[in-house]
Amino acid sequence: MKHLIMLLFLTVTIMSTALAQTGKYATVNGLHMYYEIHGDGKPLVLIHGAASTIQTTFGRLLPALAKTHRIIAVELQAHGHSDNRDGRLITFEQDADDVAALLQQLRIDHADVFGFSNGGTTALQLAIRHPELVNKLIIASSMYKRAGVAPEFWQGMEKGSFKDMPDEYKKEFLSIHPSQEALHIMFNQCAARMQHFTDIPDEVISAIQAPALIIIGDKDVPLPEHAVEMYRRMPHTRLAIFPGGHGTYMGELTTLKEAHTPPVALPVIEDFLNL
Repeated sequence: MKHLIMLLFLTVTIMSTALAQTGKYATVNGLHMYYEIHGDGKPLVLIHGAASTIQTTFGRLLPALAKTHRIIAVELQAHGHSDNRDGRLITFEQDADDVAALLQQLRIDHADVFGFSNGGTTALQLAIRHPELVNKLIIASSMYKRAGVAPEFWQGMEKGSFKDMPDEYKKEFLSIHPSQEALHIMFNQCAARMQHFTDIPDEVISAIQAPALIIIGDKDVPLPEHAVEMYRRMPHTRLAIFPGGHGTYMGELTTLKEAHTPPVALPVIEDFLNL
């Protein structure tokens, strides 16, 4: 029994030490922003999806990517460990500016950027607003205009309620912030952002010069046709369409029951980043 207690103590200590080594905070644009550093090598920024965290979005990819890259994984305003400023409306533009300010604080002149879902739209805004910081760009299961998803999505978004939020996201948030009020505020902010989603003009997308990889599932929230449209508009782009839904190909937390093991997109992502 003593040996078991000691083993458990050492395990908790090791986990706490690992978090202390990787989990950090920076003050950017008035936001107390959480980020993690993993691995060594060329910088790679990971930007999670709506209502998510580093682990819920990238948990199954991060260990492999950290073998070849210095991962800078962020948690955006109101998400995960980061605070919520004054609870005001969140925007993709502000999120992009926050990531840019973090990179500047870390003295990272340019990095590869990988964004999933809403994080992909934030990654696009980072490439648009701060092109000097972006080396390569991975846009996963994302969109840049309302026509990129079926009309039913927007109809559902107008009627969306807290009960529609995946339980996995709720549990993860509450494990970090045990506050139902904070959880509801974050949900309302994410819902409002999508209800007021504004298209990025085609000509702005076409002006992105960073080499890009667009990845999507054939049964995703954004339409495969939209991924093809982005592929056609962006001048230095590759495209991969995988079987499955929103993040299935990369093992996003809500898709684990149907996700592939290992994530089928990983070799494609690694090949693109290591070219």
